[in-house]
Amino acid sequence: MSSRHKMERDSIFVIGILLLSSFATISAADYMKYKDPKLPMKHRIKDLMSRMTLEEKIGQMTQIERSVASNDVMKKHFIGSVLSGGGSVPAKEASPETWVDMVNDFQKGALATRLGIPMIYGIDAVHGHNNVYKATIFPHNVGLGATRDPALVKKIGAATALEVRATGIPYAFAPCIAVCRDPRWGRCYESYSEDTKLVRAMTEVITGLQGDIPSNSPKGVPYVAGKDKVAACAKHYLGDGGTTKGINENNTVVSVSKLQSIHMPAYLDSIIKGVSTVMISYSSINGVKMHANRDLITGFLKNKLHFRGFVISDWEGIDRITSPPHANYTYSILSGVSAGIDMIMVPNNFKEFIDGLTYLVKNKFIPITRIDDAVYRILRVKFTIGLFENPLADYSMTKYLGSQEHRELAREAVRKSLVLLKNGASADAPLLPLPKKTKRILIAGTHADNLGYQCGGWTITWQGLSGNTNGGTTVLNAIRNTVDKTTKVEYHENPEAQYIKSQKFSYAVVVVGEPPYAETFGDNLNLTIPEPGPSIVNNVCSHVKCVVVLISGRPLVVQPYLNQIDALVAAWLPGSEGQGVADVLFGDYGFTGKLARTWFKTVDQLPMNVGDSHYDPLFPFGFGLTTKPLKNN
Repeated sequence: MSSRHKMERDSIFVIGILLLSSFATISAADYMKYKDPKLPMKHRIKDLMSRMTLEEKIGQMTQIERSVASNDVMKKHFIGSVLSGGGSVPAKEASPETWVDMVNDFQKGALATRLGIPMIYGIDAVHGHNNVYKATIFPHNVGLGATRDPALVKKIGAATALEVRATGIPYAFAPCIAVCRDPRWGRCYESYSEDTKLVRAMTEVITGLQGDIPSNSPKGVPYVAGKDKVAACAKHYLGDGGTTKGINENNTVVSVSKLQSIHMPAYLDSIIKGVSTVMISYSSINGVKMHANRDLITGFLKNKLHFRGFVISDWEGIDRITSPPHANYTYSILSGVSAGIDMIMVPNNFKEFIDGLTYLVKNKFIPITRIDDAVYRILRVKFTIGLFENPLADYSMTKYLGSQEHRELAREAVRKSLVLLKNGASADAPLLPLPKKTKRILIAGTHADNLGYQCGGWTITWQGLSGNTNGGTTVLNAIRNTVDKTTKVEYHENPEAQYIKSQKFSYAVVVVGEPPYAETFGDNLNLTIPEPGPSIVNNVCSHVKCVVVLISGRPLVVQPYLNQIDALVAAWLPGSEGQGVADVLFGDYGFTGKLARTWFKTVDQLPMNVGDSHYDPLFPFGFGLTTKPLKNN
């Protein structure tokens, strides 16, 4: 079936639904206020909830994975939300049109229910629309923090919203506003900084994703500006960046004052900016699982900070309230929902969840008022997004996926995120910027020609990939695009020392770092550069002037190699636009990035953050050498 025919089919479907709704409205003994867009939202929500059964309400609180969803499942169980987990896609290398068709099919099932309540589809778009083939992949947050540029991050949020909407999706599980206090944490690259003030500044991404909230908006009420914006999600509440030894999902041991001064402020800023949802952390606070922490979810987030959007669990988050997970699921449902979680990311065993929650409500273990609070919040976000008036997506926004404008924005972000840690033996003898015109240069390293390594985790799949699978420019190709046409570029991933000694290279660029990872798989107590990275650095930099470009989600152990390295660049996880690296290496732009994380000497110093009494870094928070652009290179 052609795209045009599919759109015509969808239009006919909507017209049919509207005609049926109109007929039902005319025939009904009372006026269905919730279908009238002219009425105030609170009246529409109140009217809709007065018509809902317990089964329909619990369906709204249920979020299921797309792999177990279908048109029939949506209709039969009144499912309120569907998500794509990391790497969960409708087809390999799926087009945006394929995504739109899939989302619309689920939506049609929701619209065909008795009350026609639209579902909301969510996805992890954490550095661009990273699940989707040929989307623009922006630098991960650890790099964006080094830009110190909230206006740039806002633009990235707006671009991401367009690309998410290009696939028919109105809800992004972003941003992560964790304050990572220990780089051993496998999610540290999802954090903008160890510094609360900098993380707070970067919550400007929310206004990019959702739009600027009007000045007269009530406190805590979610806001989404229109069909080119998406609902955002501040995560992971609370203290996920402060766990012991940086172990993912571990316990954060912290005083009330430190919790409030370090980990809480960015949530207050997010709420002020109208964030639609807040996701709960897997981790614990002083031994209490956050998914069961009523004091912090209901008592503080909802009652003290006046958050009026909905609270969502993480993937199987309530299961992990018990150890082992899912050991007593009825207890987990009771604890999570009673704590104040409104939407439960089940994501697969949805029937068990629905049956369990129904039992708990009918037997008065959970009051109906708690259910009503959750459903009211969920419906408020759905009305705010405009799902009741525009439930189905079309193909009009598919053009935004991976657009050239967005790739140029990502390239700018890469340039501004690079931090120059060393540049020659002294300020009088810098290696950078490199000359474009020279006889012969060597490019080496495991990460020089690997787009998957360049993008890191949460790219195409949950854990990321090796290889050039998503579209973009590797550092190697960027260098080839940049140097003078007379300069010979020679690439060897892992050249032998003897070969390098026998050649006459003008200089070398060595690109090494970490392989992709996400969450617990990235927890690392050693933080060393994996082999053969150190061997490549040693072989190359011992025999030719070299700049080492480090691709990583956090600071790594580099002190042993500093003496033999002529120049060192922290490139973080730059994403799909490696041309931004070459732009700065060769002087089209200057280095401007500043460390948003302290660079330690040894892991024995960790945790160590700016302001600590034992602060003795290799490179301090805020460090970054600068260079000026070359006019004639």
